[in-house]
Amino acid sequence: MKRKLRMGMVGGGKDAFIGAVHRIAAFMDGKIELVCGAFSVNPEISKQSGEELFIAPDRVYADYEEMISKEAALPEGERMDFLTIVTPNFLHFGPAKLALENGFDVVVEKPMTVTLDEAKELQEIVDKTGRTLCLTHTYSGYPMVKQAKAMVKDGHFGKIRKIVVEYPQGWLSRLSEREGNSGAAWRADPKKSGLSLVMGDIGTHAAHLAEYVTGLRITELCADLTTFVEGRLLDDDGSVLLRFEDGAKGVLMASQISAGEENAVRIRVYGENGGLEWANEDPNNLIIKMLDQPRQIYRTGNAYASPYTLSSFATHNTRIPAGHPEGLLESFANIYRNFAATVSAKREGRTPTAEELDFPSVQDGVRGMAFVQNVVASNESNEKWTKFVL
Repeated sequence: MKRKLRMGMVGGGKDAFIGAVHRIAAFMDGKIELVCGAFSVNPEISKQSGEELFIAPDRVYADYEEMISKEAALPEGERMDFLTIVTPNFLHFGPAKLALENGFDVVVEKPMTVTLDEAKELQEIVDKTGRTLCLTHTYSGYPMVKQAKAMVKDGHFGKIRKIVVEYPQGWLSRLSEREGNSGAAWRADPKKSGLSLVMGDIGTHAAHLAEYVTGLRITELCADLTTFVEGRLLDDDGSVLLRFEDGAKGVLMASQISAGEENAVRIRVYGENGGLEWANEDPNNLIIKMLDQPRQIYRTGNAYASPYTLSSFATHNTRIPAGHPEGLLESFANIYRNFAATVSAKREGRTPTAEELDFPSVQDGVRGMAFVQNVVASNESNEKWTKFVL
């Protein structure tokens, strides 16, 4: 019998922004229910969070070790099916590893781990156990991003030559980590965040978006990282020259000191015959720019006549009719829906469709950590180009 998937959560307690986003996204399609959690390192906050989320008191745990152990001991018809991890970076690896080893699938915030070695270990466990790991690179869930990917794959623009991706924010323009901002505090702490602040937090999103849309992998890079805010322990701005497979060249900019910017993710891709542009702050529009043709705008939810029809990947992830804006929550929900459909298909002995399998995986997590490590190495090197090493 088909049923909802049962979700457990590590982190995401009361007043935690990203935990609430995950829950809203997971519940949007009615395929998932939250049954347990270890919502905070503070037992009282975890208890209060469980009460506010209407979780049975005996399913609110003191820590993730207790939760995974006790959930694994429950009958198959009661225990959680998968674990969502919405903690700071340094608390991703432990819960993910333990959950996978105990037979649970995993959804985890990016970056997947703090080190590349940890990421590779998770990939080995996934390969060994056959479990499913989903990494929430949110921007790949937008319908028009999927349309862009499909058009590039179909050769609409010819051979890809240039990829420009940028992610400017302004929220860390001051020393916010010393001013009571808890989100800034752990991100700017090398022990909790990892090698890089800006590249770990948002540069990985930009790198994933570039590889996702074009289908091309980064092969070499030349990076320049800067810490602009005095007293900060990690970089807050970076620019990276990129070389991709098949000869394409690129530029990636990620910044958290671009004062006045909110969340201005943007990608432009140029081929021999034309290019595309997509921006997170205008997500329902995909701008197409072809040689010797007027500029075109593809819009989410439209049933265009051939040859302008939207791809099955775009329509599969479109929820409402044209003209009704879809945004971050819907994009997040697309990732959860596809993950849930894949997990359910495996449980039912069915092969998931290509559309259902279209979500960031453990392989993307490994490439994300490799990106951070290689960017930092390039920044510290006197060599112009650093080979992208996994």
